[in-house]
Amino acid sequence: MQNDSQCSTDNTDAAPATQDQYDVVVIGAGHNGLTAAAMLAKNGRRLLVVERRDIVGGLAAGEEFHPGFKTSGLLHDTSGVREDVLQALDLERFGLRLNSEPPAIFAPQEPGQGTGLLLSHDPDTAASEITELSADDAERYADYRGFLGRIRGFVGGLLRDPPPDLSTNGWAGLLPLAHRGWALRRLGKKDMMELLRIAPMCVADWLGEWFESELLKSLLAGPAVYGTFAGPRSPGSNANLLRAEVLAGQAVKGGPRSLIDALAAAARDNGVEIRTGAEVRDIRISDGRVNGVILADGESIDAAIVVASCDPKRTFLQMVNSRVVSVSFVHRIKNLRMRGTTAKVNLALNKPLRFACRPDLEVEYARTGKSLKEMERSFDAVKYGRFSSTLILDIHVPSVRTPALAPPGHSVVSILAHFVPYSIKGGWNDRLRVQLGDTIVDALSRYAPEVRSAIVGCEVLSPADLEQRYGLTGGHIHHGEHGLDQLLVRPCPECARYGTPIAGLYLCGSGSHPGGGLTCAPGANAASVIINRRPGS
Repeated sequence: MQNDSQCSTDNTDAAPATQDQYDVVVIGAGHNGLTAAAMLAKNGRRLLVVERRDIVGGLAAGEEFHPGFKTSGLLHDTSGVREDVLQALDLERFGLRLNSEPPAIFAPQEPGQGTGLLLSHDPDTAASEITELSADDAERYADYRGFLGRIRGFVGGLLRDPPPDLSTNGWAGLLPLAHRGWALRRLGKKDMMELLRIAPMCVADWLGEWFESELLKSLLAGPAVYGTFAGPRSPGSNANLLRAEVLAGQAVKGGPRSLIDALAAAARDNGVEIRTGAEVRDIRISDGRVNGVILADGESIDAAIVVASCDPKRTFLQMVNSRVVSVSFVHRIKNLRMRGTTAKVNLALNKPLRFACRPDLEVEYARTGKSLKEMERSFDAVKYGRFSSTLILDIHVPSVRTPALAPPGHSVVSILAHFVPYSIKGGWNDRLRVQLGDTIVDALSRYAPEVRSAIVGCEVLSPADLEQRYGLTGGHIHHGEHGLDQLLVRPCPECARYGTPIAGLYLCGSGSHPGGGLTCAPGANAASVIINRRPGS
């Protein structure tokens, strides 16, 4: 999805130590970089992928964090991966398989307060679980899923396709807009007006119109606020929920590691050269056009096209000399909101993870948060540069489906802890990192009291650590917040269709449309735009 190349702003074109020639250089061997590379190579381009780290995968890279225990990647939800991309690259030939449906999510309750909620996307399957909380909500959930199903085609189209080219004069530019307007109208007056009404809403208000159970509402609201500077009461947060629900499909068997393995194999099969341990120092630009990159060791690589899967700030503020772009463009890039609010904890347990409210249930995915009020209070702390004592956790136990990630009888628990500020008061240090790890384990122990005694290894990554390891500016896992303004035109008007003000330089990371998460969409769309580009662009 991304690359963490750290580059200077010195854009010199000094004589290189060595020099190679490629049609395209892709910066970053994350899932979006590999997707773009494989699709471009399949189109006949000679292609090189350069990756600063020693492994491929970016945010989906699986790594050993404790002897005998391996992670499934920083991000763990693969249900948003575009199936048409997988088919276009024939990833099944490289071992990729999909589960039959989106995974069920468990919302645990503290001991003595209930048996929790195991929520399936299928209303019939979910009905008996929801009925334990509210019979009315069980009926409403079917209507809720029905509405999401009806808008899926239209919203999915917006998220699937590259944005229309508004710079084109005449009908060529207007036709895609007309198609989208007609697709919106085909929803029917009732659903069309409802979609226009609810997209700018806060997720708390919209879910409050549907349901009465706080546990159900908080479980559904999670994706609306995960990884961004917003709480359930923040305006526009409902658009994130709609985005997540519409993208949700069949998850990848084996998780992110399997996705990366298949993408890397497909890229190499199409002739892509992948270099790890290759840090990009500068993007070479002459007369307003890209002509290659310079690596940290001084090696210069020629290419007529450079595709950056790292975030927009890292690309333009660290790899590109600011003198080759306008002051107003630099100003817009500097003002992109990238205030990371996510931390990561990987736990190595000497037994399976079990929740006290339902000890016989083998849980693969879980979300904490007993009410929207608790989630909002957790977000409140971020505004003042601190993290709450009751953090909101997005939990994945990848060893449930992939036992080889841990020794026999043991388990790996991957936790994304939300509402942890990148800009913490006083700055991140070892003491705060230890405090963060303890707080996250305490938050999990509320629901799984035996977890602390089962820990044999623990890795804690603050938002600042995520920036350092993965190259995420501000520690932001989506390469920029999913606010309405940064979703509709992402990352800025000049780069909304993956091209940039610099001829031959393209973006293909999560900072581009349609945003972050493991989708492969930005990489695929960027490749499509490059393949169909006008000569000289």
